[in-house]
Amino acid sequence: MLRAIVLIVAVLGLSAPAFAYDNPLSRGLADFLNIFSEQPIPRQVVPWNGKQAPGTVVISTSQRRLYYILGNHQALRYGVGVGRHGFSWAGTKTVTMKREWPDWRPPSQMLKRRPDLPRYMSGGMDNPLGARAIYLGSSLYRIHGSNEPETIGAAVSSGCIRMTNRDVTDLYDRVRTGTKVVVLR
Repeated sequence: MLRAIVLIVAVLGLSAPAFAYDNPLSRGLADFLNIFSEQPIPRQVVPWNGKQAPGTVVISTSQRRLYYILGNHQALRYGVGVGRHGFSWAGTKTVTMKREWPDWRPPSQMLKRRPDLPRYMSGGMDNPLGARAIYLGSSLYRIHGSNEPETIGAAVSSGCIRMTNRDVTDLYDRVRTGTKVVVLR
């Protein structure tokens, strides 16, 4: 469906922003197209020499890259945003849950630092978790989308791994509950 919509917009020669402003009823569609068109750091297949099994996720916080291991000495590399100074972490976790357009409840630790934050946000375009969330073990950490694609490649989060909505949707479709996630500094 999304591909058909994008194709129609492309054939008509309309950019998503122009499409939104020319037709106010289409603003939601234009926003939807924009959220999946951001690609600040291109996703690509790269050589992989690690010993992780295919299907494993490896995150290098120092490189600000996430690798989904494909096998045959290859991995799919994504750009990510990581935890800012004092919020980075390392370790091995397991995917325990996945959600599309997840609701967000800031953890109590975050609310202590930022009492101005809402206590709850339903899933959607303005939600900080973006289009998908992949929950890591019993921790507060997630791999999730972002409505701030300009933060990809930066250290700005409270420890979660941020991806563009387009990339997190791709990764979400690849990983399963039980997938091993290795976070390196």
